[in-house]
Amino acid sequence: MGGSTREMKQQRHGDAESALEAEGARRATVASDAERGAGGPLAPGRRWTASRKREVVLRIFRGESLDKLSREFGVEIYRIEKWRDRALAGMDASLKKRKDDPVQAALNAAMKRLGELTMDNELLIERCRRSNIPFPKGRSRK
Repeated sequence: MGGSTREMKQQRHGDAESALEAEGARRATVASDAERGAGGPLAPGRRWTASRKREVVLRIFRGESLDKLSREFGVEIYRIEKWRDRALAGMDASLKKRKDDPVQAALNAAMKRLGELTMDNELLIERCRRSNIPFPKGRSRK
């Protein structure tokens, strides 16, 4: 019988593949959706995650056509355009942010000073009540 067990298995496997191809059957996929990245269209009832949308938008930025992506993912072109527009708006907003915004720093300093003055005022009012010093209510008449 002149062949090793390995050769016999390969021969049987090859016969099985050719029989499947002759019938028109499909092979099982090896890579899962997670291994393939963005993959193809979603199964019914599943939602598009932010990471999958990001992958589609990045492919647009790399120069792939909207038509091709629409067919590949089974999503309408207007929806892919909306994802692209949102991504661009998010990039614009993040690029406009300043690490040390001078206006925000001035506002924070003013709020801190306001809190200190309010606390000082409350402490003075309480001290006047304890020492029975009359303290007029309301605004001064200067």
